[in-house]
Amino acid sequence: SSAMPYKRLVQVGRIVLINYGPLLGKLAAITEIVDQNRIQIDGPCSGVTRQIINLKRASLTDLTIDISFGARQKTVAKAWLAADVDGKWGKTAWAQKRAAKVRRTTMTDFDRFKLMKAKKRRSHVLNAETSRLLKEAKKAKA
Repeated sequence: SSAMPYKRLVQVGRIVLINYGPLLGKLAAITEIVDQNRIQIDGPCSGVTRQIINLKRASLTDLTIDISFGARQKTVAKAWLAADVDGKWGKTAWAQKRAAKVRRTTMTDFDRFKLMKAKKRRSHVLNAETSRLLKEAKKAKA
């Protein structure tokens, strides 16, 4: 059986992450497919107004909501909340990586210092435990 190679299809109800422009980093749902390059999106729960954007400015996510072609804003909002899009998105590795990147960029010098000290402590504990286990293994062999 030949399985489909793609899992994220451009389809009505697919949740997209906007990757360019003033709405960078916001989620929206595809409400219509205009042509090969453009889609109409709407994100009533994420502050994205209904608009037509180029597909290159949107990254397809694994999430979908159950809406029909050209659904009204209220319908999209209802389906968005019913599918708990924000909750599911927050649990994805993609969203967590983006949040970690934001956290790193907003760190102060003192935060970076505390992080360095914590990493040193963790490293010290790991090295001590590793060397202890290696010594025990050597004793057991002898």
